[in-house]
Amino acid sequence: MNNELLVAVIMGSKSDWDVMRHASETLSEFGVPNEARVLSAHRTPDALEAFMADASARGCEVFIGAAGGAAHLAGVMASRTIKPVLGVPMASALQGLDSLLSMVQMPAGIPVGTLAVGKAGAVNAALLAVAILALTRPDLAEKLSAFRKKQADKILAETLP
Repeated sequence: MNNELLVAVIMGSKSDWDVMRHASETLSEFGVPNEARVLSAHRTPDALEAFMADASARGCEVFIGAAGGAAHLAGVMASRTIKPVLGVPMASALQGLDSLLSMVQMPAGIPVGTLAVGKAGAVNAALLAVAILALTRPDLAEKLSAFRKKQADKILAETLP
């Protein structure tokens, strides 16, 4: 297991990896050390708690939690750290609406920053993690600025028939 870690990507089941790999890949494109794990708030609570403590001890600064259905994973993660936790709702029985509502209705006191359902949420969670890390890392701020410029240039270069 890699000892360098800035962002942990945790998902409630292996089936979430098809979506959450986009978060891990985006972080890696920015050179951000990250680790992805499958842990469940309900089925593996002790392992989740141990991972949160270990990841924090290894320097993890941002956590990304993805879950479907009742989607309590990100909230449980947030209860185990004072570091930012970003939630990504997964598509589920109600096309992810149930997951989204579970996350955005967190009671006051233990916040979870919630992103869009699915792939867009996974990518944006990674980009938000990079932005958080860039507050104290000028190299990441430069990379993020370059990324945004590239996006803008692509749109400005588009033409209509």
